[in-house]
Amino acid sequence: MSKVGFVSLGCPKALVDSESILTRLSAEGYEIAKNYEDAELVIVNTCGFIDSAVKESLDAIGEALSENGKVIVTGCLGAKSELDGENLVLKHHPKVLAVTGPHATNEVLDAVHINLPKPHDPFVDLVPPIGIKLTPKHYAYLKISEGCNHSCSFCIIPQMRGGLVSRPIDDVLKEAEKLFQSGVKELLVVSQDTSAYGVDIQYRTGFWNGRPLKTRLFELASELKVLARQYDAWVRLHYVYPYPSVDEIVPLMSDFFEYGNGLLPYLDIPLQHAHPDTLKRMKRPAGGEKALQRIEKWRASCPELVIRSTFIAGFPGETEEEFNYLLEFIQTAQLDRVGCFAYSPVEGATANQLDGALEQAIREDRQQRFMAVAERVSVDKLQQRVGQKTRVLVDSQNAQGGVARSYADAPEIDGVIFVAPAQKISKKFRAGEFTKVVISDVSGHDLLANVS
Repeated sequence: MSKVGFVSLGCPKALVDSESILTRLSAEGYEIAKNYEDAELVIVNTCGFIDSAVKESLDAIGEALSENGKVIVTGCLGAKSELDGENLVLKHHPKVLAVTGPHATNEVLDAVHINLPKPHDPFVDLVPPIGIKLTPKHYAYLKISEGCNHSCSFCIIPQMRGGLVSRPIDDVLKEAEKLFQSGVKELLVVSQDTSAYGVDIQYRTGFWNGRPLKTRLFELASELKVLARQYDAWVRLHYVYPYPSVDEIVPLMSDFFEYGNGLLPYLDIPLQHAHPDTLKRMKRPAGGEKALQRIEKWRASCPELVIRSTFIAGFPGETEEEFNYLLEFIQTAQLDRVGCFAYSPVEGATANQLDGALEQAIREDRQQRFMAVAERVSVDKLQQRVGQKTRVLVDSQNAQGGVARSYADAPEIDGVIFVAPAQKISKKFRAGEFTKVVISDVSGHDLLANVS
């Protein structure tokens, strides 16, 4: 069998692209090599959003060229060009075999076929019905759309991934059902703007199990909740913009603790800032006061709701007054999980033309000050969970115990729960399964627990 190596970088949306490419390769009879030496060529799926991601991707391409020599590049970095119009990847690594942009499975396969002819006898029946997954067997990402219709001044993702393109709702639900049937216990819904699902096709009516269904987030979340209940699984929503339409989604989460499964009371909302003037320069919707009102309304509907968000400190023109406004917002909003980036100019972003660029030292100082406040809020909220009994999904297990997550913890970006070894055989737990624990203590951003 012809062997292909694969390097996957970037966000969960890029990971889904990687899984799609790997599934097609396997269906055609290619074998996935585990190292550079065994591979006859290597595919590198890149990220190109911020400078550090660009560097990581270029370094990965360079390493693959050095170790193997035959490299195909895909992903967001592949769509970036220098100011003179030359492709950024080809300028730094002219020896790569081919370069494509994101969500370009067919183009990647075409490049593979040219440089490594397709095997004659593909063993299609050996490919799992859910395709090749890069996540553990018990959770998976479900991408519901591509691209974005926003024009945020700090972002070039619409330039790389294009405008919003929503998947048909029946296709999304069919994939979700297959994943649940395969044993997936947590489905993480991702896109560039989950709240906008269906906007591009005017919420076109599709059909699922013989019933008409609008291509809209509310209908999708409702059906995913039903599916998750059938398979005793979780559904987690990511990249949810705080539109008014989210108000009707939150009540769907309110009965989670009654059943222990379904739609998790968790929202990942990229707020980016709170001061209206900063948000205006960012070309972001709404403002801090509106966000606070919306969060208050959501918590009234679902008191257990966990909210995570990301922010940018030191954006061009950000005054000390605007930054202090952001700090006050964080303390008032009491967000459960928060991340913050020191503003980093991205080539091609319109924010580069804004006046008032801040020195790197000021940006980094504000990031640190922001995180100090956010971490105090987060730790206080974690302390409130000590003594609580909760259902967790075990990610890994060994003689020292296990690492698990509750409804409040998304994989890789939030904290975890370290579970002590079970003292009784009847309370043994295994990776990929649910178990109930009692929170015993806080350890940094993580929790300690014992099997209940």
